[in-house]
Formats: sequence, C-alpha cells, structure tokens
Amino acid sequence: MVLTADKKTLIWKTLNETRGKIEPSEYKNYIFGLMFYKFLSEKAQSWLNTQLRGETWENVWQQNPEKAASFMQSKLGYVIQPGDMFSDWQAAINIDQFNITNVADSLTHFNQGIQQGAKGTFEGIFDDMDLASSRLGSNTQTRTKTLMDWISLIDQIELDESSDVLGDLYEYLIGMFAANSGAKAGEFYTPHEVSDIMARILTAGREDMAEYSLYDPALGSGSLLLTTASYMHNDGVRGAIKYYGQEVITTTYNLARINLMMHGVEYNDIHIHNADTLNMDWPDGVVEGVDSPRMFDAVMANPPYSLKWDNTNREDDPRFKSGIAPKSKADFAFLQHCLYHLKQDGRMAIVLPHGVLFRGAAEGRIRKQLLENHNISAVIGLPEKIFTNTGIPTIIMVLEKNRTSDDVLFIDASKGFEKQKNNNKLRAQDIDLIVETFLKREDADKYAHVATFDEIKENDFNLNIPRYVDTFEEEEPVDLVKVSQEMTEVNQEIAATEQSLLQMMNELAVNDDNKDIINAAKNLIGGTDHAKG
Repeated sequence: MVLTADKKTLIWKTLNETRGKIEPSEYKNYIFGLMFYKFLSEKAQSWLNTQLRGETWENVWQQNPEKAASFMQSKLGYVIQPGDMFSDWQAAINIDQFNITNVADSLTHFNQGIQQGAKGTFEGIFDDMDLASSRLGSNTQTRTKTLMDWISLIDQIELDESSDVLGDLYEYLIGMFAANSGAKAGEFYTPHEVSDIMARILTAGREDMAEYSLYDPALGSGSLLLTTASYMHNDGVRGAIKYYGQEVITTTYNLARINLMMHGVEYNDIHIHNADTLNMDWPDGVVEGVDSPRMFDAVMANPPYSLKWDNTNREDDPRFKSGIAPKSKADFAFLQHCLYHLKQDGRMAIVLPHGVLFRGAAEGRIRKQLLENHNISAVIGLPEKIFTNTGIPTIIMVLEKNRTSDDVLFIDASKGFEKQKNNNKLRAQDIDLIVETFLKREDADKYAHVATFDEIKENDFNLNIPRYVDTFEEEEPVDLVKVSQEMTEVNQEIAATEQSLLQMMNELAVNDDNKDIINAAKNLIGGTDHAKG
C-alpha cells in the first residue's frame, strides 16, 4: 500500500477529531503508544505464524510459559502473551467484553517479559500512557469507552507490514503533532527538509560503508538518525548501521525509541539513553580515570538553541578543550561534545542560531580555536520560519576532525524557500542546490563563497555570512527619457478618455431630474458645456 498525501491527511483529520478536549501534546502519547503496540503485536504474530506450524500460541504457552516466553524473546527481545495481542483487544471490543484493564494488564505483562539485553530499548516505553488520567474520563467506564474508540480507530488504519509505510505515517504524525502542540513541542522534531540536507552532506561519498555508526546527542524524535541512515546502501541490513543517541526528556526519549522501531530498526541496533548530554557524557567516556570515548562515523544534532547550562568545573572535561561555553548559551558546548565523539575520518553537522558565528568573549575564543584547528568545513545559512518552535533563521555548521584545508565554505540559502501559511518550507530544488554547492565547493555568485583562512583572520574570525557572501542586488538605473515619454502617453490617454466621456454626456437626454448631476459630472472632468434647462 502506498501512503498518499491524501491518505495521511485523512488519517490526521480522523485522529484529531477523536481527541476531544485532550491537548495534542498529551494525546500523541496515547495514539503513538497504541500504534506501537499494534506494530509489536503484528510483528510478533507474523513471526509466530512462521514458527508454530499450525499450533496455536495459546497451546504452546499453556504447555510451558517460561519456555514459550524465552522462545519469543530470543528473536524479538520482548514477549506478548496469548490474549494480550492488539487483535485480542479489538476482539473483546467486538463482543462487548473489553475493559481498560485489558490494556493495563497487557502493558504490565509486556514490561515483565522484556529480555534482559533488550531492556534499554523496550523498558518503560509505554509509561506515557497514563490509563488512570482523568483526561480520559471521570471514571473507569468513561475511560474504557475512550480507549475503545481509539483502539477501534487505530485498528481501521489499514497498513501493510512494510516498515517504510509505517515509518512514513509515524514521521508524518510526529510532524503534525509538533506543529499543533505549541512552540515547545517543536523541540522534538527537525523538519524532514533540514534532516535531508544534513543526511546527504554527512553520507556523501560514504554510502557504501559496510558498517556505519550514527550519534545524535540531542535526539528528539530520532528523525535525524533515520534520515541519515536512509542514504546508506546498507540501510535495513541488520547490524550494518548502529544508532546511538541521548535525550533528556523522557517522553521524547520514548518517542524516539518508538520511531526507530516503527522504521524497522532492530532492537539490538538501537543504543539510546535517557540522559542529559552535557552533564552526563556517553557512558564509554572517562572510565577509572582513563579517557576512552566512543567515536562515531557521523554525528548530527539540532540541540535547543542558546540553552542555559551548568558550566562550572568544566576545565578538566576533555570535551571542552577549545573553551567553556558561557552558562547562558550552551551552543558551543553541544558543538564541542559532537566533535569530541567524531571519528578521525568522520563528519558532523549541527543546527545552531546565527549568534555562534559572531558572538565574542568565550564563544569568540572557541570559534577561533576551531578555525585554527581547521575543524569548520562549511557554514550554511537557512531561511527563517522553517522550524515549528522558532521563527529565527538558523545555520547548519559542518565540521571534521582531520581536515588538511583551512578554508571555509559559506552558503547563503536564506532566500530559497516556499512561503506557506505560518512558516516557510524548503523545496526540493532548494535542498538540491545546497547539497550540490557543498559538494562542488566553489564560489557561486550571490550564493556561496570559499573563504581562505586569511580572509577569515582579517575579519577577526567573525563568520557572519554577509561578510563573505554578497547578496546585494543593485536596482536598475532609471531611464528618465523613457519615464517622461510614458507620462506623456498616459496624459494623452486620460485626455482622450475625458473627451469621450463628455461626448457621451452631451448625447444624454437632459431633464429637471438629471441636469444637476450631469453638470456636476462635466465640471468634475473639466467639461465646459452645460446642460440646458
């Protein structure tokens, strides 16, 4: 099944109409939770169909529950007991034997049946579905009715088993919930167009790598990881691509785990943590006093802009050797964290506010150090209003660890977009132009410039894009002779029109009722004849 734009819109409209008074930011937790449980149930049932050879899951379970659980865990990392499948919930609804406890018990059983090695992927993933919330209803009966409606709604969304279709719908709904949940909600979602630019830049020339590790320290919904992986030729091959990330907000962390698995990523290829990246470095960092950080082929991030952070006692943190970012703005702290975890031959891309390009003091010193180390490869200026949570224009900065060249490519892509109702959107041709310009690494009139280190040094290491890319458009000179001729022609046309109008008025029959009106009209356009009484 192809999930068309019209189908997506219809699904969103139907979902939105069923949420009642529940805010989108909270409603999504239930809808995504139910969608994911349906996904896991159908995955488990599909696998059982290939293994049971005519036997029923109920009989296998009754004979030896422990062995049956281990049997499913070994393949899927989780267990769904007989009677706990999503289809069992719908069957109970159909015969009027469903209660909200059906769901509560199923989720409890699910948490109890997670394989030890899969706990990091599955444990607590349904915790945001608060089945006792008064928002679902004032009592058990009304909450049961609400849940029945949602389960029946999710059951009607006809999807095949393709992870591409499921993931496509899930990603679409994430974007819609972000756009409809207020400014704060946008923090968990990077528009696909921006993810696409970063992914294509990160993977360019590396698509054939047999193994590839991705890391996003400000994970959000995980869309940056998924989009980057989609450009690798081994995308979808179990074990070929490893997904790493950290996310401080638990609800968003759960969202990312679901998103990765709904896109078909196997649980043992997912390594993400619910943690504060700046305060808690990746666990493989300093161990027993020895710095042994985990390094990644590609690092990408869209961290919260100018976040306040605790920058005290950071002098001995190996991540921040280029300097300590001010406590009021963590932008360079995130950047340095990303660079620290990048492999020597890796590439990173990070979305940041324009301030990192020109702000002074500690940030100026960090920027100078990065430039002297040849780490900054490119600065790409994006249009304003392309994110759901901010209208400010942003940049993508591309960095590498072992660059031999000391130049920097500047791209001003701020004017290439399609204006929509409340925001701007990058078009396919805008994205292509940015990526192609990055790969060519050549000057383009009023769009891109490869600045030498000397140029940057002359600008006191200020990277503000207008200093390097001149987008000024001169106005065409005014042809005064032509303007005079056009004015003469316009005056002649006006005179001819007035004459024609006066002639028509002279031909009108004049009487006591209209003579004053006709005379007034003639005087208004400069006529000299007057109607006779």
